[in-house]
Amino acid sequence: MISMQKQIKLINRPKATPTKKNFEMVNAPIGEASEGEILLKTVYISVDPYLRGRMNDAKSYVPPFQLNEMISSGVIAQVVFSKSSLFKKGDVVLGSLPWQEYSIAKENAVRKIDHTIAPASAYLSVLGMTGLTAYFGLLDIGKPKAGETVVVSGAAGAVGSIVGQIAKIKGSHVVGIAGSDEKVKFLLEELGFDAAINYKTQNVAQVLKEVCPNGIDVYFENVGGEISDAIFPLLNNFARIPVCGAISAYNNEHADVGPRVQGYLIKTSSLMQGFTIGNYSSRYGEGAKDLATWLTQGKLKYEETITEGFDHTIDAFLDLFKGTNIGKAIVKVSDIE
Repeated sequence: MISMQKQIKLINRPKATPTKKNFEMVNAPIGEASEGEILLKTVYISVDPYLRGRMNDAKSYVPPFQLNEMISSGVIAQVVFSKSSLFKKGDVVLGSLPWQEYSIAKENAVRKIDHTIAPASAYLSVLGMTGLTAYFGLLDIGKPKAGETVVVSGAAGAVGSIVGQIAKIKGSHVVGIAGSDEKVKFLLEELGFDAAINYKTQNVAQVLKEVCPNGIDVYFENVGGEISDAIFPLLNNFARIPVCGAISAYNNEHADVGPRVQGYLIKTSSLMQGFTIGNYSSRYGEGAKDLATWLTQGKLKYEETITEGFDHTIDAFLDLFKGTNIGKAIVKVSDIE
């Protein structure tokens, strides 16, 4: 058994878009599990846009990462050695774990997953936090109805791609906004969106008028910025806007400034509500059941952009802000044995 491993630490806080200079990869001892603990081998690491916010020393819905400490996120791992009655060697688990090749976790810090139902990586995407985020944000706040128009920004991403498909399941007219012709093709041909817009090559405001002739009833917000500015004039009365993210502003050095939304919300009696998946922790079982059912029925498809090798974890994270991924961005560190 090897005794050393690689870890990734945050060594200084990004001032704008993160670079490799903000991180350090170090070698450190693996350590040994104590009673009630398990030694885990990292299999998959989730890289997510929200981690950028945790790199700032600012109040948020989760504490910031500490300097010279490891970054953590959703991780799929396999039990190598167990001193817990709840787990045995070979079990595959999911938890929020550090970016390192091995982890020692308390038995109540992870949960076992069944990777015979779906590939293990799916528990970081469609059956994991991103799938649940799409599920609750759209259905609890957006409340799409048959015949209504639902617009999704960041539509080819991990959350947006699931949002659009759930909206189709509910009978809505679905329009996706993405950043490349490849992503537009994916939304139309693979996921069954009714229309899709490449915001980099098309006039979003103009095309939205064409593909949303009946206005917009639900706007699932992942991006913010100028894309959202094009949405507000088209809102129908009693429109709903779940605000999941605003990735266009995550790396801004100064406050994000744009058209004011209050007038649009008042004139249309619209609801705009921010949320995080933690708001729904008591209902995860409900969402997971529906997502798994739709997946097995072939009503949900999912895509993953998988980067191979722990050494490329930082690259995979930085690529999120270049818009290169389709679906969920994941790093594969090792194989399940």
